[in-house]
Amino acid sequence: MKKNKFKYIKALCLGSLLFIISGCTDLDEKWYSEATPDKYFTSKQSVLTVLYRPFTHFRWFVENDRWRLQELTADGFAITTKGPHWYNGGIYQRFIHHAWTPNDGEIWETWRGGTMGIALAMETKEDLNTFVDYEALGFTQAEKDAHQMQLQTLIAYLYMRTLDYFGGMPIFTSTTQENVPRSTDKETFAHIETLLKEAIPQLEKKTEIGKPEDGSIKQAAAVMMLAQLYFNAEAYIGESRFAECAKLSQELIDGVYGAYDLDPTWHGPHGFDNDKSPEMIWCTPSQNAKLTFNWFWSAFYHYESYKYFDIEGGADNGTHLQPSRKPTGEIYTEYKLGKPYEKFNDKDLRKQPYLYLGNKQYKGMFLVGTQTNPVTGVSSRGTQEYKDQIITFVDQVAQFRKVGTDYPNVASLPSNIASGEENTGIRLVKVPQPNLAEKTIRWNPDNPLARLAEVYYMLAECKMRAGDKAGAATLINKVRARNFENRIDPDPVTSANLDEYRILDEWMVEFLGEGRRRTDLIRWNKFLTEKWWDHEASNDKNLNRFPVPARALSGSNLLEQNPGY
Repeated sequence: MKKNKFKYIKALCLGSLLFIISGCTDLDEKWYSEATPDKYFTSKQSVLTVLYRPFTHFRWFVENDRWRLQELTADGFAITTKGPHWYNGGIYQRFIHHAWTPNDGEIWETWRGGTMGIALAMETKEDLNTFVDYEALGFTQAEKDAHQMQLQTLIAYLYMRTLDYFGGMPIFTSTTQENVPRSTDKETFAHIETLLKEAIPQLEKKTEIGKPEDGSIKQAAAVMMLAQLYFNAEAYIGESRFAECAKLSQELIDGVYGAYDLDPTWHGPHGFDNDKSPEMIWCTPSQNAKLTFNWFWSAFYHYESYKYFDIEGGADNGTHLQPSRKPTGEIYTEYKLGKPYEKFNDKDLRKQPYLYLGNKQYKGMFLVGTQTNPVTGVSSRGTQEYKDQIITFVDQVAQFRKVGTDYPNVASLPSNIASGEENTGIRLVKVPQPNLAEKTIRWNPDNPLARLAEVYYMLAECKMRAGDKAGAATLINKVRARNFENRIDPDPVTSANLDEYRILDEWMVEFLGEGRRRTDLIRWNKFLTEKWWDHEASNDKNLNRFPVPARALSGSNLLEQNPGY
């Protein structure tokens, strides 16, 4: 930024930082308006407006394409081709078969979105530090420090996510640097660690359990990021850092970094007032008619699911759980991973069909079975293979309507990513929907990015890896209990049944659809070595990382492609 002028966001050609935009060759700044800093930063609100801009970009980054890279490449979800719909150039087939390419749009958007987010946060950090007279505007030094360190923590988090997806990244420490090549995995890891360690003591600490979260980064959130970094260090840099993760996780549970507790209900961390959940450590805010956490609606639900929900607005009938059952109805026994719906105990309260009960209350977490709302009596009906028939979502993938024409019987039906129908697959309702009468609360659930249950599970896994299976079971069972009537768990974790598959199952059922599954499988060396529905093991270690997108390579001659691409 030129010293005598103030401009909030530079054009997308940010010079050195935004080398990610291919074809951007004219790096001279173009000024469309200008204001001196004293004319812009004249109030606390003007400072907060600038502070929040990188977080607005970030809330987009943690949704959609990033979710698809984490979940559609793993063993929980799929977007099957359903008749003429959702082939989309074969991208979802490439995801589940681990055959993605440097030209795939989701990979480019993830690289672009991560590096752009870093650039925005870094520029904002510099602007606020250089041009704002915090004291004159009535801020304390602690508030200024917290603003700076929130942005620094956001930078660290974005570096951690891009490290997870791509490996070592180009490391920038200011917006005035020239382009730089990619750093190594270890250098990127160390940079993230340094940023977080510096930020943690300067961030605000939450002092009241259940006080609403507003999207700002508090001390516990930064500590949890550092714990996550250590938790996956073996996958990131080939070094075990589970002991450090365990220490931080225990301190988080003990309240060293702020006041948090497990929510007493399974739906509290996801419901309409989940910003007040005692276990919410960090979230992106959402509110109806404002910035909304709603991208999943179109992707998950059937064209007529709105009738079952008793709300307005159709969807696009895309994403669903991978099947637990063969077309003939038997549960798959050929592999241990996947089969998400059957991994839930039948007495698990979450396994019930979703039903909105009114006044922000609901039950169940899935659209499953016959889609007739038992309260309204209204049904969702087919528009494709099952036109005008009541839709019944099945835990299977096959083109049942072709029996008798293309296939002699059900047993001969293929089950794969290319053979879906409009009623294929159970649909997750992790984010609840109200009815039409209460539609003003429709998009009020926030997007939970960090919650205390994850800390319990991280500590449990660390204990398990250290040989303390009993300690690990106790931690997991404390979370599991809330999922059952009267907290009576018919299948608790024990020292005897806890192995690598059981703990992966526990990660799956508690965090189903929360955009983390690929990372969990990589940490346990299962992402490349195991099979699941319509997926064979590749045993290609290069696939633990996505390729650097072709568009990024064309924008900078300093970037090198990941091995194997």
